[in-house]
Amino acid sequence: MPTTAAQHFPDLTPETAPPAARRSLEGITRNLGYLPSAAARLAHSPQLLDGFLTLTALFDATKLDPLVRETVVLTIATRNGCHLCVAMHTAKLTHLDADPDLIAALRAQQPLPDARLEAVRRFVHSALDHTGAVPEPDLAAFLAHGFTPGNALEIVLGLGAYTLSTFANRLTDAPIDPQLAAHA
Repeated sequence: MPTTAAQHFPDLTPETAPPAARRSLEGITRNLGYLPSAAARLAHSPQLLDGFLTLTALFDATKLDPLVRETVVLTIATRNGCHLCVAMHTAKLTHLDADPDLIAALRAQQPLPDARLEAVRRFVHSALDHTGAVPEPDLAAFLAHGFTPGNALEIVLGLGAYTLSTFANRLTDAPIDPQLAAHA
């Protein structure tokens, strides 16, 4: 009988998680009103859970506006095939009142209707395609939309944070929580 990721990574609770992960799980539950299955599975590695929470907090504190940050995240989520992340960040974009055509294009991995956000999407793909060594024309195209070299590095921070989460969520086969089902 084949094993499933859920057998290896059952959802943990603040009571069953390793002691080093309990405070993080309690904080997530307080913040969201529920404990997402993804966090409950990431808690098998308190260091990974804390690292992800720290990296995302740092990414959220960058000079990039929320719509740009979510464009980065949903680009990574679709590229890496993380169905949970797609649902979660579709919900975030919906909460930000993002244009439904923008959300649909991001989910379909198609060019975006907003030229500035399309420059972000293309930069993310170039950074990933070239493992960070973004060709000069791609960097220049990104910068031509009013972004700075610092913004390029902030996107690299987002790439690290959300590559970590998409890989971990796929490894653990984290399901979509009922709270996100409408955005799946």
